[in-house]
Parts: sequence; structure tokens; C-alpha cells
Amino acid sequence: MTRARTDPKSESPTRILFVCSGNTCRSPLAEAIARRVAEESGVGGLKFRSAGTSTVPGLPASEGARRAAKRHGLSLESHASLPLSEAAVDWAELVLPMAPKHLERVLAAGGDGKAALLRAYAEGLEAVSEELAVADPFGGDDRVYEETFLTLEALVRAALGRLLGEEEA
Repeated sequence: MTRARTDPKSESPTRILFVCSGNTCRSPLAEAIARRVAEESGVGGLKFRSAGTSTVPGLPASEGARRAAKRHGLSLESHASLPLSEAAVDWAELVLPMAPKHLERVLAAGGDGKAALLRAYAEGLEAVSEELAVADPFGGDDRVYEETFLTLEALVRAALGRLLGEEEA
């Protein structure tokens, strides 16, 4: 059984990697949201990237993800997908995958001790289960992408708040 990491090291990680399947919906949205939350919070020095466990390099964000981001004042227009790799995991000090299947791939790529499901980390849970997964909106309508955006926004704010030792970022 994989164990979720819920307590950051004494030194807060500065390089955070979000992981989903295709790196065209959830993880790029989480990356863009995290950048904005860090900027709004006045926290410098944090770096964010995203990757996918089942993708090829260079795919754009999905149309639904781009529209959801735009509705909230963010842009995914320059996003290009990145396949999950040992190098991507090695770059990160904290890896936050969207679902247990992504966590397994992160651990296989060397992420042991620095990875947790995004929802588990945000909520301070030491659990790995499908109930904690962020649902994949791929192929859904704008309502589904909006729900995903709002879920990710809440989880990213909570995760960064926890990372920074605040209630909410």
C-alpha cells in the first residue's frame, strides 16, 4: 500500500509538480491556479510544473480547460504537455497527483517520500483511495470543467496554505 505524504519537511518545498493523466486538463489548471495563489499571497520563490502519466510532449490544454481558466482570468494558451519522467519527479520537492493511479506512477519514478494525492495533502489525510481522486473532466461540457476548476482551486489553496503553515493561502 502506498502511503500519502502529509507533512512537509521542515524546509518548505519550493518546486511543486502536479500530475494527472494527459496533462491537458487537471494538472495544467492546478499549476495555473497555484501560480496565481502564490502571487496573491505574496509568496515568492515557489515554482510549479505539471506532467501527465499518459501523454506525449507538446499537446495543448484541452479546450474545456482553456475556457474554464479564461473564465477565471487565467490562461492555458501557452501550455504544452509534459510526460511524467524521473527527471520531472527529481526536479520537484513535492509531487501532488490527482488520483491513486497517478501516485503509483510518481512513486515508480522515484517520488517516494515527496508525493501525496492533492486532496490528501490539502486535507491533511494519510490515505490513498479513489474517493480522494479529483475527477477527470476530459470530454465533459463546460459545467464539468467549471466544477473541476472550482474543486482544484479549493484544493490548491488549501494545499499551499498548509505548505506555508497558514489555514488557507
